[in-house]
Amino acid sequence: MSMAFENVDYTSLDIPAAPFSDPARIPDFPKNKVPRHIGVIMDGNGRWAKQRGMVRTNGHQAAEPVVFDTIAGAIEAGVRYLSLYTFSTENWKRPADEVSTIMGLLEQYLHEAIDTMEKDHIRLRFFGDMSVLSPELQALAHRTDDISTHYDGFQANICLNYGGRAELLRAAQRCAERGLDWTEENLSANMYSAGIPDPELVIRPGGEMRLSNFLLWQCAYSELYFCDTLWPDFTRQELDKAIIDYQRRDRRFGGVK
Repeated sequence: MSMAFENVDYTSLDIPAAPFSDPARIPDFPKNKVPRHIGVIMDGNGRWAKQRGMVRTNGHQAAEPVVFDTIAGAIEAGVRYLSLYTFSTENWKRPADEVSTIMGLLEQYLHEAIDTMEKDHIRLRFFGDMSVLSPELQALAHRTDDISTHYDGFQANICLNYGGRAELLRAAQRCAERGLDWTEENLSANMYSAGIPDPELVIRPGGEMRLSNFLLWQCAYSELYFCDTLWPDFTRQELDKAIIDYQRRDRRFGGVK
């Protein structure tokens, strides 16, 4: 599949991919207040394109470098895990050409990610039902997982064909098949996210204020941060703002301080 923009010159969009690591820009956050795990609902690609007189798929193409830049910003800030809501179980309802473009971009992204993972020792994991994806995309996902499985530094979780309700059903079914009681511990152990902390912070650009079926079990006590910036315009500075806002929150988990 061709990754070229439709009816637009990509170089004119002024969205340069920043250097993966920029020591001069590393934010001076109190390290004990940086969330270990951040979830991002990447939203606004279609509206970004519409505002510029482009087709929706152009917005998805413009968003690709933002993914790498956000990963870089998270690493610089001291975040350990980043979960990216890439394609939901509901996104299959979109026009076929848009879904096809997204899947093609994912293949391109994974090819590029392999080099980045090996250079920067980033682990890549996938949350979601991969069985319905193309054989090529499944093979790439397995390859990236195999390459990075021994890395123990930063981890990016790609939520692909993912839905929070479907994950809950899957965890309950797995517990039933194994004869396990439906306890919080057993359900958590059978989630895609088993073994990693729940996200302390969930960021949603694009102006909408909802979770849209993202990590419903894991987000029980997540701090939520919404901003109007559309995803293709999201920068490391926007990520910094979200982390600073998180650091000002008073997290009580139902108790009293």
